[in-house]
This record gives sequence, structure tokens and C-alpha cells, in this order.
Amino acid sequence: MGTVLITGAARGLGLDLTKQYAAKGWKVHACARNPAGMKDIDGDIHHHRLEVTDYDAVKALANKLSGEAIDVLICNAGVSRTAAATLGSLDAAAWRETFEVNALAPLMMAEAFIDHVARSTERKLIAISSRLGSITHCNSGRYAYRASKTALNMEWKGLSVDTASKGLICVVMHPGWVQTDMGGAQATLTIAQSVPAMVKVIDGLKADDNGRFLNYDGSEIPW
Repeated sequence: MGTVLITGAARGLGLDLTKQYAAKGWKVHACARNPAGMKDIDGDIHHHRLEVTDYDAVKALANKLSGEAIDVLICNAGVSRTAAATLGSLDAAAWRETFEVNALAPLMMAEAFIDHVARSTERKLIAISSRLGSITHCNSGRYAYRASKTALNMEWKGLSVDTASKGLICVVMHPGWVQTDMGGAQATLTIAQSVPAMVKVIDGLKADDNGRFLNYDGSEIPW
């Protein structure tokens, strides 16, 4: 079985990703600011207290796992702030936080764990992005969240080029509009519809998928 590392693993999509991979028999490194919510999940789960914007802690975790091969790294942690969303009431501090968590932190995670992923069998580097980061599909609003996800998409496209010689498969994925704390109760998908579909897509990724922007069902999303 493989090994997966997941950020933002204590709730929402990250928690169900943890459950899905544990149920498959994988070794799961589940990272969260407060990992207490994952204690009752059955499986080979290793809990790590991690704030993804604490880059010294990210490097320390990478060093702690230095001998480990990580088949799938899923950068899932993210935020969406109302104060950073609407033209006319933009808040610079909220913007900075949004970009820090959604764009810079995943890239720092990727940088710290590239060698762990490269020594694995699957060699998959996944970022949970959003269709809202697609410039093609932009219909205004959610300014900071959209822009941070667009930045994340650009970073992963760059990673797909810079790590190609290592054989990595770098993909950004849209989980759909999901009924989580961030997505809200009006979202069109349940976690049970989104996460297993994403895991199936990730399982099936091949070398020629490197650099793609995919929906949770595997369909292509324009940049």
C-alpha cells in the first residue's frame, strides 16, 4: 500500500480524504493545527500538529520524515475570508492571510517534500484548488480567494515543469462546490460525492496528466 500526506486533515475535505485513504489501507500522515478530531479514525494514521504557514515547522516535519517515501502529497488546507471578497470593502490583512494560506503555504510544502514524493512509486503532488481560480470562468466577486487559487494554479503549473525530470505528477484539482464549513449548506455536492471521486481520479493519474487542472470527476477545467 502507499503513503499519503494530507494538510488541513482535521475537518471537511481533508478529514474525509484521511478516512478514505485509511480505509484503503494506506499509511496516512494527517496534518492539522488541531489533530484531535482525527483520533478516532481507524487505520495507519500518523497525526502531526502543523500550521502550514509556520515554515520552520514544515521544514522540521520534512526532516522528521526524511527517510519516508510519500506517494501522494495533498495540499488541502485553505481559507476564504469575507473581508477579502467584495469590491468596496476589501481588507488588506485578510488578503495577505488568504494568499499566505492558499498560495504560499502549499508551495512551501511542495518545496519541502519534493524529494519525499520523488522517491515514491506514485510520485503525485496534488493541490486542492478551485474552479473559482479559473480566469476563463471568472464572473467577479470572491476577489482574494479567486486570485489566491489562480496563483496556486500557476505555481503548480511551474512545478509540473520544474519537477518533470524527477517524474512527478503535479495536478491541481477542483473538489466541486461541496457542503463544508467553507462551501456552506447550499453547495451542490456532499463530501461523500466529492472526496471518493477525487481519490479515484488521483489513483488513476498517469505521467501524461502532469500539469493538468482537473475537476473532481476527472474532467478538464480551463485555466
